[in-house]
Amino acid sequence: MPRRRTPSSSSPTGDTTGTTAPRNRTPQPVRIRRRSFGDFVKAFLAFVALAVLLVGVPLALATQIGWPLPNGVPSLDWLQQEITVHTFLNILTVVVWLAWAQFTACVLVEMKAALSGVGVPGRVPGAGPSQLLARQLVAALLLVGATAASLTPGLSQLGQGYDANQKPAVAAAQATPGLFAQQQEQAAGAAAALAEQAAHAAAHADTGSGTARQGDTKYYRIQPPEGRHHDSLWEIAERHLGDGRRYKEIFELNKDRVQPDGSRLSEASLIRPGWIMEMPGDARGGELVEMPDEAPSVSPDVQQQIADYARTGDHAQGGGGSGARDGGATAGRDGARGGGHEHAGSGAAQVSVPGQRPATPETGREQATGAEAESAFGLPEALLAAPLLAAGLLGALGRRRRQALWQSAFGSVAGRRGMEPPTPGGDAQDVQDALLVGADPEGVRLLDRSLRGLAASLAEESRPLPVVYAAWLSNGDLHLQLAQPSGKPPAPWQQGQDQTFWMLARTDAEGYGDADTAAPYPGLVSLGTMDDSRLLLNLEAVPGIVSLSGREADRAAVFASVAAELATNGWSDRMTITLVGFGEDLTPLAPSRVRHLEDVEALVETMEAETRQRRGALGAAGHDSVLTGRTGPAQHTRWAPHLVLLAAQPSAEDAVKLAELAADAARLGIGYLVGTDTGDLPGAAWEMEITGEGKLLAPLLGLELEAQVLPAAQQRAVVELFVEADPESRPEGDPAQRPPFLVDISEQGRPAVYARLVGPYEIIGLDTPDGERSALLHEALALLLLHREGVHPRVLSSALWPRGVTDDVRDALLDRLRDWLGTDPDGTPRLGTDGSGRLTLAKSVVSDLDVLRSLYYEATQGRGVGSRAVRGRLLTDALVLVRGPLLADRPEGRYRWLTHEIVDAQLPLLVADTGLALSAFHMEKDRAEKAIEALNAALRTAPADERLWHELLRATHATGDTGRLTALATDLIGRSGARGLPPRTEALLDELLPTWRDAIAAAG
Repeated sequence: MPRRRTPSSSSPTGDTTGTTAPRNRTPQPVRIRRRSFGDFVKAFLAFVALAVLLVGVPLALATQIGWPLPNGVPSLDWLQQEITVHTFLNILTVVVWLAWAQFTACVLVEMKAALSGVGVPGRVPGAGPSQLLARQLVAALLLVGATAASLTPGLSQLGQGYDANQKPAVAAAQATPGLFAQQQEQAAGAAAALAEQAAHAAAHADTGSGTARQGDTKYYRIQPPEGRHHDSLWEIAERHLGDGRRYKEIFELNKDRVQPDGSRLSEASLIRPGWIMEMPGDARGGELVEMPDEAPSVSPDVQQQIADYARTGDHAQGGGGSGARDGGATAGRDGARGGGHEHAGSGAAQVSVPGQRPATPETGREQATGAEAESAFGLPEALLAAPLLAAGLLGALGRRRRQALWQSAFGSVAGRRGMEPPTPGGDAQDVQDALLVGADPEGVRLLDRSLRGLAASLAEESRPLPVVYAAWLSNGDLHLQLAQPSGKPPAPWQQGQDQTFWMLARTDAEGYGDADTAAPYPGLVSLGTMDDSRLLLNLEAVPGIVSLSGREADRAAVFASVAAELATNGWSDRMTITLVGFGEDLTPLAPSRVRHLEDVEALVETMEAETRQRRGALGAAGHDSVLTGRTGPAQHTRWAPHLVLLAAQPSAEDAVKLAELAADAARLGIGYLVGTDTGDLPGAAWEMEITGEGKLLAPLLGLELEAQVLPAAQQRAVVELFVEADPESRPEGDPAQRPPFLVDISEQGRPAVYARLVGPYEIIGLDTPDGERSALLHEALALLLLHREGVHPRVLSSALWPRGVTDDVRDALLDRLRDWLGTDPDGTPRLGTDGSGRLTLAKSVVSDLDVLRSLYYEATQGRGVGSRAVRGRLLTDALVLVRGPLLADRPEGRYRWLTHEIVDAQLPLLVADTGLALSAFHMEKDRAEKAIEALNAALRTAPADERLWHELLRATHATGDTGRLTALATDLIGRSGARGLPPRTEALLDELLPTWRDAIAAAG
């Protein structure tokens, strides 16, 4: 789970130790929010309101009006009596009694859910506004008697402790939702604080109070720990600026300034007791905000420290004075609403890469210089930092390309049989390289097997699946955070820090095999990283709406990332993803999963119908939730999740409708992620914000993540890759695509270096390198030969070293590869680079696969088209090159990058096309034996190609030997196994050998 790397690091709540202190071996303390006087006032008023509504109303009705109903059974004459004022009051009294009973039921339901802290409050029929009022009053009343830490598990402090055997830390929790009414009340308070803040800023601008004298500058001294509470910039901003999200302003004012102990503030979460913080000009409240010249309540030493610290600010150095401070404050407020801003005096805001510390001004110039030096050498960082998303996209793209190849082969779609798919260029090429570098297919495989293995183990024990709110991946270990205790986990899973955490070590996960069970948690999706850990939120299990605020472009990048991962991830079986108001172009990623709706009205209509349907299906099946349904007999056909992504903020009326639908969504397997401009959304169980710096904030959950995003440019490039992979995307009648590299097949085109890849790997023209690096050099050359368009150096290094390697090791290998390949007679190195920095091979370095493609192309679309003799010779030469599968003798554990390639599907199709073309060439002259020989040669490499077997049946039939044809049919039936012959093969046998069934039965 999230861990600090250095001994001086602290928890995100601001807890730190001295620079010489040992690494903390105990769980981090829980951050307790101290209740303010306003909280007690709210609680008292809520108590009074509840007392009046629950007790005062019935007492007043009973004493002032009395019993409103008739004392006896009314007669028909009663209906004909005149309606008097007394009658009207009685009717009104009955209505008030019913309303009181409904409100009392709402209070009881909300009180039960709030005190238990588990699940979603039940819905009282027809009590929308009444239940909302009851929820707010109950939350305010309980606010002073409960804390987030004491009620439910959380997400931010996962992995801060060690067990007795010093095993990897298990998740620890502080603030996950349990008391939803309390969260909504706090969210309302935050919204009010933002409104007050905006009004204050407007008044501040109107009165021209943007300048401040140094003597008016306010300071705050970081307080030492008090019990289990540790000071943090968030709480400082919450107390003295009215909104915790304004902590960024304090950070910008004090970043990299020398503190009294000689250290500097470099991360917002790393603060130490005794440090001085300059505060924005509108800070107010509390004895802890003090002036350097008027601080009688502190010692002279502290006064001197504040005075010394004041001289390090911009106002003391002529660096913009208070204007810089006010600008920073304004920027911070914009940032709190999701707007981008620039740091005063330090240029544009920098986007932090996961796992790296934010750049200081001293290192910023060095990083900028490095970025400029590699401007043509970089790849999209967003995909490099999203290994699970990249793996899903890469796997889906590979499947799409394989499907296109088979469609091209069997249907002649666009006339591109056996040829290469289009080679991407520009942004699409960069994105494809980023997918190859960033993808972690092994991590996806382990995650999928671990979750399915857990489901299978629980099913064997007849135990239900626990509700999982989130999962953390940390150094290969998987940590699940449960909604409530679910007993002892099945082996090899272990219990974590408490009963709401289950953990599986990577070594144990590697022991899992494929399990024949439904995916238990398909709604898990990556949100971002904290230190070395990646958070996956289970959208399907969130009891209510997950809201995302921030600038529209930043929200769109998060929504695109979530949609793309859900559409292509490898730990789901089936699901429906509904995109509303955005993402219509994302449909090609997974047409069977993704659908697009234009507006919220259509969404509400659709989800109302589906919600009713799922409730009825669960009731009919006798299940409490979709989780119990996934472990039953119908696990593979029912209970697929439906995840709704609504990027634009709905209207107030639509938001209420969505909140009502989402109240019971977690039980039904439906999840809602909704964008909002203000952060105030009815029914939002979890509230998140994406900042202009790429931070994903969830204050109530204690999270500050490096957000996983898919920016618009990269989204377009990803979609382009999928669209280009579709064979039907090309207009009908377009000419077949040329191979990426055509070889001179004449005697004058003899290569200097010739590699045989089709069959056992062999290199002609080079000496075998000595030492352990020989295998790496051979593998690197094979990768380059299979990608004549060029290979990015980072793609090469990730292929050879999947677990990563330093640049100097990679560069040393490339130097050896250049020396090994040598130069052409004109002095040109055989290993070069193109304009984009990608590695390319000279034309004098050739593989047999290059020759095979060139021979087939020349025979079918080049010189062989006009000359029968040339066509026959070229096809015969091509088939002679085939000695077996690609890289047949490759060592185990190497060449794993081939799993990302489609060459293993291309080669059999190319060989089959060659064999079919040569067979047709011979059958034109009735040379059936020659045709059979060509088809048998092709079948050795492509034994599953049905087209080859059909032509072999026809060629054998042409020989007139019925016994030989019967033997071939018998062989085909033996190969087909229990599945039987394909329908087209049976139809062909019926045509060529009508008695084949009787003959085979007689032969036994």
